[in-house]
This record gives sequence, C-alpha cells and structure tokens, in this order.
Amino acid sequence: MGKNRTKKFRGTRTCGGGTSKNRRGAGNRGGRGRCGENKHHFTRALQGGYTRGKHGFTRPLKTRNYISVVNVGELDELADQLVEDGFAKIENDVYHVDLAELDIDKVLGTGKVTKNMVVTTHGFSSVAQEKIENAGGSCVVLDE
Repeated sequence: MGKNRTKKFRGTRTCGGGTSKNRRGAGNRGGRGRCGENKHHFTRALQGGYTRGKHGFTRPLKTRNYISVVNVGELDELADQLVEDGFAKIENDVYHVDLAELDIDKVLGTGKVTKNMVVTTHGFSSVAQEKIENAGGSCVVLDE
C-alpha cells in the first residue's frame, strides 16, 4: 500500500478487507495463482491474464547474421554420398568438395577426419582447418 492508503486505514482493524475472517487464505481470491482459469477466472485468462504486454528482446535485423555450418565429422561421413550425388569429385584418392555450391558458409571442427579432402568454402574454424590438414587435405577459402 502507498503512504496515503496506509494513513487512511490507521486505526481500522481489517484495512478495508471486510470482516476479520477475510483475507486469511486463498479462498478470498478464488484460489492461488492461475488456478480456475478454465472455470471462474476465465475472463482474466481471456484478457491475457499473465501474458499481457511485451516479453523478451528482439535483435535488430541489421545485427542478425545467419550462416550455414557443417562439422568436419559430418563432412567426412558424407563424402562418399556427396560423390554419388555429384557434389564432390575424387581425383587421385583425394575428395574435392565445394561447399559453396551447397550454400554452406563455414566448416566447424567437431568430429574425426579420416579421408584426404580438399574443401572449398567461405570460412573454416581453426580446429577444422587443423584436422583437415592433419589428415593430408587442404582448405581453400573463397573471397566474399
């Protein structure tokens, strides 16, 4: 209660709450919290109740930057499938994969690399680059 309301109720016993039996439990408010929204508090639920107003934060469009990624482990597992589908080539036991054709912007470093691959895309994480080169492959970075 505010300061003025407190002054108003000085000397009263129940501070405007009716008889002294009122305001003891949840019965005076029809239940605690959100209970009764499907029965007697449905009007409060219809009005929006607890979800009224704005919640959260929306990032400005100009700060959003969506990039598509793939892990080196997935690339290693899918190399043969990519060759079958025509998205990669094998020359001298080296897999040549151009991820720019698949609209993949970056290669990340989760997983194991067992195949010798030459991967072409816009970006590599340092771990991904290290794993590809340790397996005997190379990374080709495309300029934007």
